[in-house]
Amino acid sequence: MVYFHTVAWKPQQGHLSASCSCRCASTFTTVLVTCGGPAAAYTAFERAAKATMGNLLCCVCRDHKSGVDDGGSTGGRYGFHRRQSSRSLPVEAHDGSSERRRSSSAFSWHGTRGSLSAPATSYVEHLILETLSIIRTLVDNEQEPPPFMIKLHLIADKESGWLLVVRSMVNAIPMDDPLGPAVITLILDDCPLPTKESVGKLSQMFQLSRELSLSGRNNPTWHRNICVVLGCIAEKLAGPSSVALLTEDTLEYLIANLDPVTCNTLVILFSLIALEKFAQTSENKVTLEKRLSGLPENPLAKMEPWVNSEDFVERQVGFCAQWCLDNLFILEGRRYTYEVTDRTNINAMLNSNDVSEYLKISSNGLVARCDASSFESVRCTFQVDSGVWFYEALIVTSGVMQIGWATRESKFLNHEGYGIGDDEFSIAYDGCRQLIWYNALSQSHNHPCWKPGDILGTLLDMKAFQITFYLNGEPLPPNTQVFQNAKSGFFAAASFMTFQQCEFNFGRSPFKFPPSGVQFSCFNSFAHLSEEDKIILPRHIRMEKLRHSSVREDSCTLCFDRSAAVRLEPCQHKGFCSECAIQLEVCPMCRSEIRERIEASL
Repeated sequence: MVYFHTVAWKPQQGHLSASCSCRCASTFTTVLVTCGGPAAAYTAFERAAKATMGNLLCCVCRDHKSGVDDGGSTGGRYGFHRRQSSRSLPVEAHDGSSERRRSSSAFSWHGTRGSLSAPATSYVEHLILETLSIIRTLVDNEQEPPPFMIKLHLIADKESGWLLVVRSMVNAIPMDDPLGPAVITLILDDCPLPTKESVGKLSQMFQLSRELSLSGRNNPTWHRNICVVLGCIAEKLAGPSSVALLTEDTLEYLIANLDPVTCNTLVILFSLIALEKFAQTSENKVTLEKRLSGLPENPLAKMEPWVNSEDFVERQVGFCAQWCLDNLFILEGRRYTYEVTDRTNINAMLNSNDVSEYLKISSNGLVARCDASSFESVRCTFQVDSGVWFYEALIVTSGVMQIGWATRESKFLNHEGYGIGDDEFSIAYDGCRQLIWYNALSQSHNHPCWKPGDILGTLLDMKAFQITFYLNGEPLPPNTQVFQNAKSGFFAAASFMTFQQCEFNFGRSPFKFPPSGVQFSCFNSFAHLSEEDKIILPRHIRMEKLRHSSVREDSCTLCFDRSAAVRLEPCQHKGFCSECAIQLEVCPMCRSEIRERIEASL
């Protein structure tokens, strides 16, 4: 879908003008009869657009080949395509220099440059809260973005507008909405990428410092939101802009937020995540390691024991602290978690070799967490082909997760926002939006929204060909849709939106709410894993092992694990194993459609 994500506002002489982002000839101009602030201006603009083009959200040149990529949906499953590529493309300025397209702001006629009136701030906060209120209802990846986000995008198209949107999110997003942090990430990802200069002004705008952290302990919502913003920008702009944002004052602010005695636990959590995002840039990582090593006691080491806390926010902090100590901020003398993990009676776990790229998995293979702005997925290690099977998941966070069953044919498209339940080979339960997902279509269920501490159970019956979901022991009516295309080969599987976490029980521990009156099996009683297969290494250790490993000459060019024994037809390209080949729709070498997979005898 292509629509107006670059609009040239021209308030001079009372005119507004807009042109399609694909640089076609579609333009219109309207005369403002009155200017009653941003709301009135936008209403007049929208009315003129609809009168001229029919629909502001849909470009009239949709069917033309403009040569500009409108991008795909990214950052998770919130029901509409989110532009990525066209936002940050450099364009030729009139003077011949290359600069990123930025237009005048809708607010530029309010006064001097950089001065925005109070009504403008309240209006933007209103748009943000409207986005938050409607986000649960956006379930179709092909639907148009809500008008609130279109307006926010237009406002953020200039530096002053972008800073206003950021400030308004920090002020407006409440603490008690589980989707609040994810919506901050969503809005920032949808807005035009800020310039390095805009990023530099962010710290100045909030006056970040150690003193601000210490004096602001009575306003945890504001500080939590700032940390979410910092982490999101550090992730999106890894490189020089991230280095520019991590000033000495910003660093001291985040470090001060890690005080487990006086600081709110959610502020600690998102400060820790922000530090992790900053560490994606090597220069920042060196700075952070040096600063943490200079402290009398490493705060991450103090919070690592929280990983098993009964408080679910503390449990998240403990998980993130442990993950950072294993993967980023290596503490001298500390043994890696995988070296001290008790794997007794773990025969089935999340598969670290069958997971999308940014999902974090605990060292025992039973806890998964996503902090990336994408929709990360994973399958477990054990496949079932017949019988009746059950597993449970402890809900640690109450946001968007899709938990259920998938075959190996189910594909993980994390950057497009598709996960478990979004194709014909998987089905999933969504307790945040109260939906059952199959083939990217949803149907509502009557369970209440899940909350931290809830137990999701799911029963796969391949005798009756039905799947039943339970929340704290309460069942939904059985579902049979997935068996239209798959009769066997199922794995426990799940997908996670930003800042979500849950813990799986495949039978290692007694189930909290086993189905009554049903004879079922659990993975742990029938699966087997070697001790080597149970080890989940930190990423840097795993990469080092890969660099020093030798690859057989006949290895699959995709997984480098199994033998390449498949030829794709009709293009006749080789170099793939049978398991990788069956997951391909087009040849990765020539992009032609695959009509047949021929397995050669070895």
